Amino acid sequence: MLVLTRKKDQSIMIDGNIEVVILDVSGETVKVGIRAPREISIYRQELYEAIRDENIKAARSGRGIPEKLKQFVTEEDNGSEKG
Repeated sequence: MLVLTRKKDQSIMIDGNIEVVILDVSGETVKVGIRAPREISIYRQELYEAIRDENIKAARSGRGIPEKLKQFVTEEDNGSEKG
């Protein structure tokens, strides 16, 4: 993990097209702004995990999943590809 120190109104560039800006710092709360191309999905971690878990649950149920893809979702690997 890369750890950087930033102050209000300072930013971090990622891969030349994603900018993370520190908008405000108040106590233990930091307000962050993100500028990124529309095709890049950005989620809070807890929301990302909820979406991932629902996708795994749907894949395990087999609804709408082609038979060829079912082999890649197992209880043991929590949805990671076998390989």
